[in-house]
Amino acid sequence: MEAVLARMRALDERLPEHDGVAVFNRVYLTVTENLHRRIEHGGFPGPRRAAVLSVRFAERYLMAVDAAAEGDRTPSCWRPLFQYRRHPGVRPLQHALAGINAHIGHDLALAVVTTCRALDCEPAALEADFDRVGDTLVALEERIREDLMPGPDLLEIADPLTHLIGSWSLQRARDGAWASARLLWTLRRSPDLAEEFEESLDAGVGLVGRCLLTPVRQKSGATWPVRF
Repeated sequence: MEAVLARMRALDERLPEHDGVAVFNRVYLTVTENLHRRIEHGGFPGPRRAAVLSVRFAERYLMAVDAAAEGDRTPSCWRPLFQYRRHPGVRPLQHALAGINAHIGHDLALAVVTTCRALDCEPAALEADFDRVGDTLVALEERIREDLMPGPDLLEIADPLTHLIGSWSLQRARDGAWASARLLWTLRRSPDLAEEFEESLDAGVGLVGRCLLTPVRQKSGATWPVRF
């Protein structure tokens, strides 16, 4: 866990403040630090399982960052965030939610499967830890929206942004990730079908991310919050 936290902290120091990936990274760093503290203090029924799941989960995001930095092809779910990371019409909250969408909607399901393989267990053995991780994420979602949402002086131009973000739910994304993980585990002995489903999941989550990153017009001279 310390290794992935160190990499996220290094990204936080290196990336420009207004970079869309930096916005998501700050949010995710906060989440991962929170999870690490809870695991260390006995907040999970299976600390080792929770730690392995958290690390496998984080590694998928970091692999996408590495691929983008090297000019390699990134997963479809992450591609919109990397493509729109510097777009002047995309707001910090959109960047944060697009990253969360990619990570929860696609990466979490795959992390459950790789964790089950590493620990030689069924997904059911991870369900309680999965739920605790999800509860932490859902609890932080409201704070993310509050910290990154434009203030009252920008309410008029925030209306389309409010519509956009209101169409996405972390709770539904988490439920979908668990269902996808169980299906992928069932398909593990049919690699062709598993690959086909994974590609479809990746593409579908990427499409949602592209919608979340629809540019929203900004009033001249307005500033938007970027710190989390």
